[in-house]
Amino acid sequence: MPTTKLEPKVAAIIKEGKMPFELIIIGGGPAGLTAGIYAKRAGIDAILIEKALPGGLITTTELVENYPGFPEGISGMDLGQKLEDQAKKYGLDIIFGKAVKLEVKKGLKVVFTEDNSYSTKSVIIATGSEPKKLGVPGEEDFIGKGVSYCATCDGPFYKDKNVAVVGGGNGAIEEALFLTKFAKLVTIIHRRKDLRADKVLQDKAAANPKIFMKLDTLVDEIKGDDKVKSLKLTDVLTKKKSSINIDGVFIYAGLKPNTDFIKETVKLDDSGHIIANENLETDIPGIFAAGDVRKKILRQVVTSVADGAIALNSVKEYLEGK
Repeated sequence: MPTTKLEPKVAAIIKEGKMPFELIIIGGGPAGLTAGIYAKRAGIDAILIEKALPGGLITTTELVENYPGFPEGISGMDLGQKLEDQAKKYGLDIIFGKAVKLEVKKGLKVVFTEDNSYSTKSVIIATGSEPKKLGVPGEEDFIGKGVSYCATCDGPFYKDKNVAVVGGGNGAIEEALFLTKFAKLVTIIHRRKDLRADKVLQDKAAANPKIFMKLDTLVDEIKGDDKVKSLKLTDVLTKKKSSINIDGVFIYAGLKPNTDFIKETVKLDDSGHIIANENLETDIPGIFAAGDVRKKILRQVVTSVADGAIALNSVKEYLEGK
């Protein structure tokens, strides 16, 4: 069994056959890292599996202004790093790998990654979500060639260029404001008359001379040659067709929960979110859900952090047989 990607302590545990763990946390965003902090402080034998960068999707946000305790705001990358540092301070071991399957065998849970498998008494699924795609012609063809889902990542490539942002929620408006640091013009395209973003963000966008709004508008197609050149649009009310010339398009069409690997294991709703009760218990004893991956009313960093703490408390009670 390969162990090259593992922390030395975890590699030794696997080599010596000292599984099962008491808890495996799948996902290293705010919910997962918070659960890890609480687990290690409670003396629970836990590890965390993360497929990419600890901190989760929040690390792609330039500035988080609504997380308590940071009146001047904090970058998503810095917040993610602080959470990771705190979890490691208490001894949480992080395994880098993508979870591809979760099975229940004789009361134990087995988490499979692309390289290994790990047995555990309990699991917290905190795999978060990923950006949805528009599903229009040209989108797949131009990913990395003018189509992006992360303004923080790719914004600096569009200095003095014309770009579009598709979406009307907080994420879309926050990233449109960020793009004005580089782009000459940022066109926000939203399919409805009203934006869904918080009023404070809408006011900032309305006051920014580099931002132009195209509301009640759908993107029909992304056009270009070796890179994006234009968007074909439809006015929702008049059905009139039009096009705009752009150098890049940033898509914020909502989020899709990362639950494909457990869709045969735990109960999901129609949108793919995990169904869990107020104690964050799923329909399988010993499997819990936390953060954006579960069915809930509000998906924010602060609610994910709260979920991580609640889920860990439920894990503790489960392991104690309460």
